[in-house]
Amino acid sequence: MTVVMEKPEKTGTVEESPPVKAERRISRSMVIAAILVVWLLLFAVLRGKQTLTLAAADLTDLHRWFNDVNDSIGANRNSNPLFLYFFNEIRLVIDSVVTFVQDLISQPTGDRPVPQIGWLGVVGVVGFVSWAVGNWRVALLAVAGFTFLGLQGLWQESMDTLALTLSAVFVALLFAIPLGVWAGLSDRFNRIVTPFLDFMQTMPTFVYLAPLTLFFLIGPASANIATMIYAAPPAIRITAHAIRSVPHTTVEAADSLGATRRQSLTKVLLPMSKRTVVMGVNQTIMAALAMVTIAALIDAPGLGKTVLQALQSLDVGTAFNAGLAIVVMAIVLDRVTTAAAGREEAARRSKNRFLAWRRQLLAAGAVVAAVLVYLSHTYVWAAEFPGEGGTGTAIRSGADNVTTWAQDNLSGITNAFRDAITNGLLNPFQSLLTDSPWWLVGAALIGIGVVLGGPRAGITTAVCVGLLVGTGVWSDSMTTLASTAVATALVMLLGIGFGVWMGRSALVDRLLRPTLDAAQVMPPFVYLVPFLALFGATRFTAIVAAVVYAAPVAMKIVADGVRNVPATTVEAATSAGCNTWQIITKVQLPMARSALTLATNQGLIYVLAMVVVGGLVGAGALGYDVVAGFSQGQLYGKGLAAGLAIVLLGVMFDRITQAAARRTSA
Repeated sequence: MTVVMEKPEKTGTVEESPPVKAERRISRSMVIAAILVVWLLLFAVLRGKQTLTLAAADLTDLHRWFNDVNDSIGANRNSNPLFLYFFNEIRLVIDSVVTFVQDLISQPTGDRPVPQIGWLGVVGVVGFVSWAVGNWRVALLAVAGFTFLGLQGLWQESMDTLALTLSAVFVALLFAIPLGVWAGLSDRFNRIVTPFLDFMQTMPTFVYLAPLTLFFLIGPASANIATMIYAAPPAIRITAHAIRSVPHTTVEAADSLGATRRQSLTKVLLPMSKRTVVMGVNQTIMAALAMVTIAALIDAPGLGKTVLQALQSLDVGTAFNAGLAIVVMAIVLDRVTTAAAGREEAARRSKNRFLAWRRQLLAAGAVVAAVLVYLSHTYVWAAEFPGEGGTGTAIRSGADNVTTWAQDNLSGITNAFRDAITNGLLNPFQSLLTDSPWWLVGAALIGIGVVLGGPRAGITTAVCVGLLVGTGVWSDSMTTLASTAVATALVMLLGIGFGVWMGRSALVDRLLRPTLDAAQVMPPFVYLVPFLALFGATRFTAIVAAVVYAAPVAMKIVADGVRNVPATTVEAATSAGCNTWQIITKVQLPMARSALTLATNQGLIYVLAMVVVGGLVGAGALGYDVVAGFSQGQLYGKGLAAGLAIVLLGVMFDRITQAAARRTSA
């Protein structure tokens, strides 16, 4: 029996095509897992071969060449025209600026045993300026903060730090504000300068020190130039953003009224972007203060030198007292500049009747400040801070007692925690990186770069890997990479946990965000002190400090990403019967992938900066190489190569994570 199939009649409808078997898409995570499996298998076979290990005292040809260049520059510094008429002149100008500010507020001048303006005058000027640019609450905070610096017995050290910070910020802003305005007005210049700003903000603070000492010697001038270069990018970037954020309609209205380009800039663009520009100044001051403390490594005076000497001698009490002084100064400078940015808007909202008398009150305040300056210039009792710093002695003693108690009573817990992370996570990963053949690690890194960031990121990674091999500090670079990767993983655990909590709860965000903002104000040096007391001088101390240093920025980015998930999407998931865990893992985190990638990017950069600083407390690797290069002349070349390796790691991390963020958001 045959079955006759009739052709279907053609109609206006489209005929259904037979189902096509869907192709299975290989995810990026599967490819990365495959790369890691191949790496582990080859590691088991090739462990310990071609690792490029270099002993601490050994040098490569590149390191010796750097040493020769340093010696040659030192021998010809006073005869080479480039130094005579360029580098030496720059050093002289910067030295003059720093010396002027130091003579004014911190160092004895000439026959005077005290500075030109003593402690009472400085406190008076700080209080008046804080009131003039902010409000009376900020002025009280500033007066109390600077008085506390004297009570700690650290007045001169604090004024040295302030002098270096102010002089560096002054010089930096002379260049940064005009460059920022130019970048805001010119698209071409903005495209040219942005990669340089990205590169400068990627580099950890350590990296600026070694090359500058090559041209400007060790001392306050090099410290000030390094601080100026490090602090300028935020002001340039934020000023450009402020100029570009002015509404085009406002500029067009000014043009239609016949305003020249100069008038549009001075009468429209700058006044309307003033608040944002002041915030750029705030970021510049914070960056300068952080750099000034690190610059103690190249003989910059001030609180940083006190902390550095205390860390090197494991004197936790002294380090804590000086670190607290740095925190107090950072908080005061941050609050004053933040208040300056929002003063006019706050004044408009306020109904304080004294605002009508503000000019008269400011004039009276200026007279009081001038009288205090005169007294501090004329009388020793108003110039030298009274007392022996009893508060500082009590703080040092208390910190030492707490350290002793913690080591006696908490050592079991802290050591167990340290050993669990070190033996369970850090040591195996570090062994994988340092004991694998260099070409195997390089191939794995390039493969991961291609998978996460695409071909361009892979090319950048390949170039960085090749240059890392050329620096001669491959093994130390891998040790630093291991510490950075482990710390970043811990940062992201904290960032996701607290960030999701903050993003889902406005109350939690209001409670935690001020603490996170304050944590980001503190310079990196400060984070080492409490963990030195808990864990001693080990690489784990640097890792924990790096986690605490980098976690705030990751938490805030994740929180903002979760908060930006549309409420309608969350409501739809809730109405579909999803519980809280499902909403977080299936809706909010997947939709905030770009924020998670950005948080990873920023966490990596912050962690790398802190892990390197941890070379001061036993972290070893690249941080130790840089520090040893400053203290031991024969290791200068190796320290310079280590600084270059830090830059290469930072560039590699930054390019991969940024490319991954762009691919995620696309």
